[in-house]
Amino acid sequence: MRKEGTKKGMTVGSGGQRRRALQGKGPTPPAEARKGHPAQRKAAARTKAANTKGVAGQRRRAGDGETSETVLGRNPVVECLRAGVPATALHVAVGATVDERVTEAVALAAEAGISILEVPRVDLDRIAGGALHQGVALQVPPYAYAHPDELLELAAEARNPGLIVALDGVTDPRNLGAVVRSVGAFGGHGVVIPQRRAAGMTAVAWRTSAGVAARLPVARATNLTRTLREFATAGFMIAGLDGEGAVSLDDFELASSPLVLVVGSEGKGLSRLVRDTCDVTVSIPLAGRVESLNASVAAGVVLAEVARQRRIGRH
Repeated sequence: MRKEGTKKGMTVGSGGQRRRALQGKGPTPPAEARKGHPAQRKAAARTKAANTKGVAGQRRRAGDGETSETVLGRNPVVECLRAGVPATALHVAVGATVDERVTEAVALAAEAGISILEVPRVDLDRIAGGALHQGVALQVPPYAYAHPDELLELAAEARNPGLIVALDGVTDPRNLGAVVRSVGAFGGHGVVIPQRRAAGMTAVAWRTSAGVAARLPVARATNLTRTLREFATAGFMIAGLDGEGAVSLDDFELASSPLVLVVGSEGKGLSRLVRDTCDVTVSIPLAGRVESLNASVAAGVVLAEVARQRRIGRH
């Protein structure tokens, strides 16, 4: 017995007295499951990287940090609509002088199901950011890039050996569009561009591709060198274009193999890491005093030779 009011002995709430008494928390969870633990943070980072890498066979979401683009001017707008550039809206200023280009732009937009909005000129000035717009502006959403793995899948499903072009630091969107057009013309399966310090698929690039960009996937690589190594692991030969290449195009014999053709930037050519990743470097024999070719022209010349050799090989 103990006296009332004393603190000695067991009291209710000290544990073990009621049905809701204190219970153990069970075994200690692994480090990866403990919130705030360094191992848990590393596991979360790996999961995030895997989720953002992309899924083979699916296009990545449009955007990827980019914003929509506005094409200004009557001729550029008409050219984009003729080329089938995907657009969301055509803005026409109220009271703008209507000529055959505006009429054609409205007709093409209506045929493509693009919204046609008549807006006050002050609103169009704001959309254009003060740039010359001539009363019309075309809103173009960010391009939806493919994942590099998708190009491997397309090449694996094709009857001909895989043919992919990778651009190493090409900054002119017109060169990018011209390369896309050449790849489509000579039976290629896609184009790979770096995510940084390179031209993207803007409306200018899309227009230069003459509509081929609607059929040919363009993939973005976070690390071009690593992507090229993955292509090599998948069985592709990596050939880089170089003015001082080890092999002349006349002696280039890799056309029958799955091939990745790497084209360097307009001024510096191939970067050191990309050059070291190539299995072979190829030069185009030139006559006269011309020292080099435009990046897109050089790509077209080599693609034409690859296509010629493959046609001969089939006979």
